[in-house]
Amino acid sequence: MRYGRLRDLSMKTLETLTFDNAALRDLPVDTSPQNVPRQVKNACFSRVDPTPLSSPKTVVYSSSAMRLLNLPLSELERDEFPSYLCGSKLIPGAEYAAHCYCGHQFGYFSGQLGDGATMYVGEVINNESQRWEIQFKGAGKTPFSRSADGRKVLRSSLREFLCSEAMFHLGVPTTRAGSCVVSTDTVVRDVLYDGHPINEKCTVILRIAPTFIRFGSFEIFKSIDRLTGRPGPSVGKTDILKQLLRYTKSRFYPDIPGEVEEEDTVVAMYREIMERTARLVAHWQTVGFCHGVLNTDNMSILGLTIDYGPYGFMETFDPGFICNGSDKGGRYSYEAQPAICKWNVKKLGEMFALIVSQEKLDQVLESWEQVYEKEYNQLMRRKLGLLTESSDDAELFSKLFATMRETHSDFTTTFLLLQSFDLIEGFNSDEAVNQMLTNCLSIEDVTKTLKPTYSKADCAALLQIISQFSLAAGNEAGFNPLARYGIEVDSVLRDHQIHQDLENFGKMTAEDRDKQCRDKWSEWLQMYKTRVQDDSEKSNDSNYRQARGDLQRKSNPVVVPRNHILQRAIDRAELGDYSLARRLLEVFEQPYEKPAEQWLAERDVGDKGACTVT
Repeated sequence: MRYGRLRDLSMKTLETLTFDNAALRDLPVDTSPQNVPRQVKNACFSRVDPTPLSSPKTVVYSSSAMRLLNLPLSELERDEFPSYLCGSKLIPGAEYAAHCYCGHQFGYFSGQLGDGATMYVGEVINNESQRWEIQFKGAGKTPFSRSADGRKVLRSSLREFLCSEAMFHLGVPTTRAGSCVVSTDTVVRDVLYDGHPINEKCTVILRIAPTFIRFGSFEIFKSIDRLTGRPGPSVGKTDILKQLLRYTKSRFYPDIPGEVEEEDTVVAMYREIMERTARLVAHWQTVGFCHGVLNTDNMSILGLTIDYGPYGFMETFDPGFICNGSDKGGRYSYEAQPAICKWNVKKLGEMFALIVSQEKLDQVLESWEQVYEKEYNQLMRRKLGLLTESSDDAELFSKLFATMRETHSDFTTTFLLLQSFDLIEGFNSDEAVNQMLTNCLSIEDVTKTLKPTYSKADCAALLQIISQFSLAAGNEAGFNPLARYGIEVDSVLRDHQIHQDLENFGKMTAEDRDKQCRDKWSEWLQMYKTRVQDDSEKSNDSNYRQARGDLQRKSNPVVVPRNHILQRAIDRAELGDYSLARRLLEVFEQPYEKPAEQWLAERDVGDKGACTVT
């Protein structure tokens, strides 16, 4: 029986959802009714109405996400469904509002930002007494839209919808996506920022999470920033800060004892937020996910992945992988994510320090690496089928990724190949190496993927500047003289390595390349085999081979949202064919199962993975 086909009295309709909009009741709401771009002072929300769309049509919905709201399949297939889910019809009990927040964007405080294209719809209480905030993205202008139109397009909306659901089924903490609705209305977008704008269809997605409160929600209280000269719109309002902390604790951290007036309570909440964030980024690193825009306004107070923009799943392994076409400096590269998330948590702490001891908050942050590494190592052991811990695991993991980089192996496929080897009995090293070689790029393909941002001459000049300033008196370790230009030192070092690699590959024959990859994988596989055999003895599990196999099959996805896969679905959807988008949702809901379509599990050689999304 298909879920929801028969009438279930425990299920809801769109007209009978149970709303309890606590955020608008417990937090200050803007008293002005003007929906025009403006500074919103001394408030966390501004009431708005969604702007209706013409001829809305459902592109795709997630029945599993909608079950969180107790909405059965029959409701999702109603004729009125797209009208309700894009804002053309108002949902009974909903109260539409836009959230005020600030943010550090690319390291600099930007002042007021807010929900410029998203809006709070309300908080639904389901039959299990769970509270789910629902939110529209792309439903029209708000006081935070600035010069924008408050709309999103099919291209970016479908990317966010599919990745939100894929991440959930991969076991990564994330917001959910309930529906994607397109219309015949259009807006102008310059997709590649190259002066060739086109008309794209307005699209709205429904997002679902316990809350969309973020780090930037607390930055509305920030005093004037010494670098940008911008303050938060509610600077000095510590009474509202305490109100927001009280709301966050009571709704989302009720198990933490005490009240927010007590310093230890706020510090304990900060610790929990820090730990959730560290564990979240560990998940990202072990599935090859790059967020792309890790500004403080894109960091969830619950440690969830939010705001899917120009994200990317790494294909050919590259620690310096950049998925955001506008991140020329590499601030948000794959390898930078743990440090950037820690930096963002520090910025949140600066807001908490308006009412508690900065020293105590700093002490909490000192344990970031410990929390991150514990989670990261645990996830990596699962991917490699290791049941016990070893002091040598960090070296094993590090050398694995070094081998993947040097052989230009596909991230996802590497772990699938490794889980196919029986390292206990009958292991044939030559056959295993030959299998790994099928996942290594040839010289020709490597040159397609190695695309430096800076020319060889520019790279050399930048390295000279970095070297000179690093040696200058008074400069602290880690000082970046290029920061004001939006250039990260790591991105320059990465490009320097790329230029060296390109030079080396220019001198290499196909036989040289084969030997290089063969030697690298042979060395690491021997190290891995020794570790697995030691693990087998230490685990004392009579069904060890079965246990490690089961662990790997649950930890290594066959399919992830690769850019070329998503783009095919987008191209078809823009022509009115939504079948591939719906098929991808089915595949992403079972990421550890091999799909019938082999191309869904293959990488696209030459795809750098960087994109822009509006």
